[in-house]
Amino acid sequence: MFERIFKYAGPYKKTTILASVVILFAVLVNVVPFFFVYQIIAPIIMGKGMTLEYITLRIVGILICLVLHGVLYVKGLGLSHKAAFNILMRLRVSLQGRMEKLPLGIIMEKGIGSAKRIFVDDIDNIEVLLAHAIPEGFGNCITAIIIYIALFFVDWKLALISLASLPLGMFAMGMMMWIGNKDMVSYYRAGQVMNDTIIEYINGMEVVKVFNKDGESYERYHKAITGYRDFTLDWYKACWPWMAIYNSILPATIILTLPLGSWSVLKGYATLPDLVLVLCLSMSIGGPLLKTLNFVPSLPQLNYKIETLEKLLDAEPVKQNEKPFRGKDHTITFEHVSFGYNEEQVIDDVSLTIKEGEKTALVGESGSGKSTLAKLLVHYYDANKGIISIGGQEITQMSLEALNKEIAYVSQEQYLFNISILENIRIGNLEASDKEVIEAARKAQCMEFINQLPKGIHTLAGDSGNQLSGGQRQRIALARAILKNASIIVLDEATAYTDPENEEKMETAIAEVVKGKTLLVIAHRLGSIKNADQICVMAKGKIVARGSHENLIKTSKDYQRLWNASMESRGWQVNNREEEEIRVEIN
Repeated sequence: MFERIFKYAGPYKKTTILASVVILFAVLVNVVPFFFVYQIIAPIIMGKGMTLEYITLRIVGILICLVLHGVLYVKGLGLSHKAAFNILMRLRVSLQGRMEKLPLGIIMEKGIGSAKRIFVDDIDNIEVLLAHAIPEGFGNCITAIIIYIALFFVDWKLALISLASLPLGMFAMGMMMWIGNKDMVSYYRAGQVMNDTIIEYINGMEVVKVFNKDGESYERYHKAITGYRDFTLDWYKACWPWMAIYNSILPATIILTLPLGSWSVLKGYATLPDLVLVLCLSMSIGGPLLKTLNFVPSLPQLNYKIETLEKLLDAEPVKQNEKPFRGKDHTITFEHVSFGYNEEQVIDDVSLTIKEGEKTALVGESGSGKSTLAKLLVHYYDANKGIISIGGQEITQMSLEALNKEIAYVSQEQYLFNISILENIRIGNLEASDKEVIEAARKAQCMEFINQLPKGIHTLAGDSGNQLSGGQRQRIALARAILKNASIIVLDEATAYTDPENEEKMETAIAEVVKGKTLLVIAHRLGSIKNADQICVMAKGKIVARGSHENLIKTSKDYQRLWNASMESRGWQVNNREEEEIRVEIN
């Protein structure tokens, strides 16, 4: 358990240990006043006299101990919180490093809500356990042990009597932990379902309102939060009786010590001063013992939470090494490539060659596997079978950084940061000058709308680029690709959000991006890929036809169907002979 925790502590392991030691001394100092009280009470009950100076020194000693206890405890908690937040920082960095090595597709599948919960909520929940459970639990536990040892040195018979409340309290404690641990996984799962549902409810608010799904969406939302509430209350109710028992009995260390100890003194088995000292020490042990046992259940929670965080990112990283790109050219080759999500086959034995400098288009119905094939090329995932290579070098035999330098990937969903449009475009090449960024924006047909913004190219894009339209965001993405100037361009539905008025601008921007490049394009508007050197028709993860537009329009019924659907979606009217020749009737 502690090994997993301290794995992330690094240099702050010493700080955590120091915090535990400081709090230990703070708790021990808090026990000393009970000894001073004993020194005042013992002479009184034995009929001995005391000077004012004697009493005053003990009272001053008690006050000093109380002040010292406060100072040390605050110092110890300060150190423990410093260590805790630094451990959380290291934990976040470690998880971020693990996430970077995961296939990008898996990260995207988890979604923003899951990532936010992992890196913010789940890790923040560990802070209290790190800052309090370990240092305070350690300090109070050691103090309780020291006091019990001291009691046996005073009088072993009275010490055994003072331990009488411990077995029953520990039994109640064990029952509570057994019940708690048994349902802990279900408890956190219910919390996860509630969090995911809340995020889905908020993110989907626009769709809910537009399609009048308030009732259905709210029902799922209400069911998730009431389910979490009911499960939590049932869990707590099962634990509360046992919690009440050990909280009541464990601190009551004198419940048997006082009557049985008094009887022992009367029978001559113990002395009265020893009984007084044992009673004072027994009262001093209640607080540390209770705090120790309150923190014990926190340790399994801490272990469980860290283990859960690790499992959330427990996936095989993509295969790569540190080699640079050494391909002889930029010809892309897929050799008998297969891939599936879990048990669902998405790509089935695909072989394809995309020659350097040529334009290859993938077309097919939704779910045919064309976008997945493109994502395998940019190494979002590892192929289950087969080889993907560039210029003869397998993509698994180069680093992701080297691969990313050779490929510019532009998809229909482009994320913009809430920074200036200038800096958003500069992401394509962080070394680019402002002049080069502006030139890339001009080539991507962005300047027309950029010049209309309040601060021009220095205008903030807004959260996720919400200050811009979908088509404008896509042109920003194309500007990034132009600035990156990679040798291979992958356009995955890059014109999906383009309206008819801006389609010509997008086509002009794309023409700038693909000049002299090896191009793989996925398009639902087939009119834009008529001139491709090679068009591959995909269905159910296979390439079912390939060739030029002229060839496919004559020989492939699948392509004919896609072409007709594409023309209909544009609202074309067949009014002349030329367009009649374009449209093909499927027999």
